[in-house]
Amino acid sequence: MQKIIEAIVYGIIQGLTEFIPVSSTAHIRVIPALLHWGDPGAAFTAVIQIGTLISTLIYFRQDIADLFAGFFGALKKRDFSDPYARISLLIIIGTIPISIFGLLLKKHIESDFRGLYVIAGSLIGLAIILFIAEKVASRKKEFEQITFMDGIIIGFAQAVALIPGSSRSGVTITAGLFCGLKRDTAARYSFLLSLPAVFLSGFYELYSERHALLEENTLSLIIATVVSGIVGYMTIAFLINYLKTRTNMLFIIYRIILAIAIIILLRIGELTNL
Repeated sequence: MQKIIEAIVYGIIQGLTEFIPVSSTAHIRVIPALLHWGDPGAAFTAVIQIGTLISTLIYFRQDIADLFAGFFGALKKRDFSDPYARISLLIIIGTIPISIFGLLLKKHIESDFRGLYVIAGSLIGLAIILFIAEKVASRKKEFEQITFMDGIIIGFAQAVALIPGSSRSGVTITAGLFCGLKRDTAARYSFLLSLPAVFLSGFYELYSERHALLEENTLSLIIATVVSGIVGYMTIAFLINYLKTRTNMLFIIYRIILAIAIIILLRIGELTNL
């Protein structure tokens, strides 16, 4: 029963924090540690992201259909001037940096990068950069106006999300704002851009750790994945609507408070760095 409760909590945390720019990894590291559950590990985290991947596929099914149609239509015509054709190509290109760095830094991502001081520093660092983006960004571009340069910048920014605490949605939304995208457009592109990376990381971990994961955590994985998908779908809908009329200040403040709380808990011995 305890394992089922833990799986539900992990799923809720993943579904809530994967899309909101507050770092899912930070919460999956800190909350279980405070509850004395231990670190579920990077592999477990990557696999339950499949739930949020499915929620993204369902929520953005029309966009995805348009992107596929645009891409294959462009291949046939050898012309990527159509907005959806261009953006589909940018999503492919934008996935390359995180794929390369993810493989190169895999050992660090699963070990020392998951240290809570690293996470706290990332939380504060991106909060400051996101704050600057909120202040200086023009926020005029619609989805169809995303350029090749925008896509390349946001794609490289996504690789920063390999550092726990930075937040995949956080770094890509921030980069999108610097590129002049509207807040909700930046979030929309961020979520679509995440699809290949989450798919690759989730199924890579599922395959590479299949024996350990399937022998020890099969039921927990299934429950956590399903819960993360349901909660993730609701979170996407919330954030897209929220950013149409509001800033990211709430998330900026939350990131700083969470980072300070982590540092204090580390200093008083309630949390351990690794």
